[in-house]
Order: sequence, then C-alpha cells, then structure tokens
Amino acid sequence: MIPVFYVLDYFNFILLPKEKLFEIFLYATIWGFLFALPFYHFKKNKQVVVRLLGLFLVLVMALIIDTYMNLPDNPITFILLMGFWIGVAYILSPAFIKKYWKLIVIIYGPLLLYFLYLRLLSGDLQSYLEIKEDFPLYIFILPIPVLFLIWIFEQWKWLQNLKAEKSNAELSLLRAQINPHFFFNTLNNLYALTVKNSKQAPEIILKLSDMMRYTIYEGEKETVRIADEIEYLSNYIELHKIRYKKSVDISFYYDSIDPHLPIPPLLFIILLENAFKHGVETLAEKAFIHIKLSDDKDSIYFTIENNFDPNEINESPGIGLKNLKRRLSLLYKNQHELIVSTSNNHYKTTLKISKHA
Repeated sequence: MIPVFYVLDYFNFILLPKEKLFEIFLYATIWGFLFALPFYHFKKNKQVVVRLLGLFLVLVMALIIDTYMNLPDNPITFILLMGFWIGVAYILSPAFIKKYWKLIVIIYGPLLLYFLYLRLLSGDLQSYLEIKEDFPLYIFILPIPVLFLIWIFEQWKWLQNLKAEKSNAELSLLRAQINPHFFFNTLNNLYALTVKNSKQAPEIILKLSDMMRYTIYEGEKETVRIADEIEYLSNYIELHKIRYKKSVDISFYYDSIDPHLPIPPLLFIILLENAFKHGVETLAEKAFIHIKLSDDKDSIYFTIENNFDPNEINESPGIGLKNLKRRLSLLYKNQHELIVSTSNNHYKTTLKISKHA
C-alpha cells in the first residue's frame, strides 16, 4: 500500500504528511487491511464481499464530495466516513455491534448532533473554526478504546464459555465410557441362574436394575449424595460376589463419612473395577479387596487395597484409568491427588479429592 500511497500523492489524489513515515506506515497498514478483506472473505462469504464493496463505494463518494465541494469539515463527508467506519466494525464483529448498538448510539449520537450544530448553525465558517479549537474532531476517537476494551472482555467471556462447554461435553463423554463389560457378565450369570430357577435371580435383577438406573440417570448429574455412590458401589460388590465360586475377602468401610456430602457421580467405580479385574480375577485363591471411604475437614479419601498375581500383571494402564485421570483434571484441576503404590503382589490406590472444588 505504501507505493500506492506515493503514486496517489504524486497525482495529487491524496496528500501525504511529509517526513512522517510512521503515520504513512500506519495509514498503509490500516488501508491495506481493509482492501485485503474482500479477498479474504470472497470464498467464505460472498455476502460480506458485497457489503465491503458497498462500503468502499461510500468511501469513494465521501472523497469525491469532499474534493469537489472543498469545504473544511464537510458535514456530508463526515457523516459518510462515520457510516463507513461503523460498517467496517459491523463486518469485523457483527455480534458485538448488534449487542452494543444502543451504547454506540448513546455515545456518538450526541457528539454528531453537536458537531452538526457547530458546523451548520453556530455562524459563519470563521466562527466555526474558532469554536473548533475547543471542540477538536479527535473527540470522536476517544470512545474507541473503551469500546475496544468491551470487545476484548466479550471475547474473553466467549472463550471462557467455550472452554466450559468443551469441559462439560468431555465430562459427559467420559461418564459414558464406563466399561459395560461388567453388565454383560452379570446378565450372563443372571441367565444361568434363571435357567436353574435360582432364588438369587430376583435379587440380582433388582440390584442390576438399580445400578443401570443410577448409571443412566444419576450419572448425568453434576453431583450426587455420597450415600447414593456408596449404595452403587455396594451393589457392584454384591453382584461380583455372586459371580465368583471362590472365596474372596471383600470389606467396604464407610461408616465414619457424612452421607450427605456432594460428589461427582461414578467417580470411584473405575478404581473398584480395576481391583476386581486386575486383582481378584487373576487369583485362584486368597484374593482380597479392602475398601475405605473417609473424610476430614477439607478432603474425601477413597482407598482400595487388593492383591494380584504378578505373573498376570498388565503393563498397559487401560482406558479406565486414563478416563478417571482426565475427569479428575477437569473437575478438580489441582485440588485432587491420585496415589498408586505396588509392593510385591499388593496393590494400593488412594484418591484424595477436595470438598471445596
């Protein structure tokens, strides 16, 4: 744009400020950006291109009128230029202009009316030029930083909302990724029990129904009572006990915790699933799982200890644990701690979460 400016200056179409290279560079940048807009939007939105061409037509009209009428601070030129710049702002950020058009009118409406009064009704041109010293036209530029800061705040707020929506969507997906393998196994066991007319079948149906209801309906909530989570985990343990023909030492201690504490649903089930899958199911005898749920003033603690067969250990962390870590980072950020320790054939996991996250 800078060479174009000098060519226009050479033919007296414009007047460049001599020895003010910074101003020339600034003007060239602004106008270069404006002229680039139609090319940028041509493939994306032809309607925007039409609007831009209309704005450039308004600009050309303003320059022609200003040249031929040769009036200082020509009101017609001034109004056309204001319309041009407001139109450019609308194309760049239509949502912002639509939302704050009343504020823009409140700011610029009185300024424009006062300018027209001074220019047309305050007396002759000489009188206006004297008054202009107390009412410089750059006063129209002063509100722009305020409007720009409002626009920056709107973009920041939009970005925060976008992050929140992304986190909520990801949490919903992670909740839906709970391993259905357990439900399929339980249904297979239920089928075998119904074939045998076992008295355990109605109990299994009831517990499985409660678990599926909790997973589908309560799992969509942001928080549930920890008593409901305890009941869900207890049903899971009881259904596993029915599955196994071997003796398994399973204990679940939670008596000291406040049952009304709010927590995110389905937060502990992954750790319990892993204890059964990588612990109990790898051992032929003497398998155990000890579970403790407790709290103090600031935190909730969920601890699982179990043994396993070292020869059957799986080096892969599995999608369940990755799922849990991602959920924790979204829900608690730095207000949680997941500690895993292994000693010989003994495995211990402690999850600590804040009550105030």
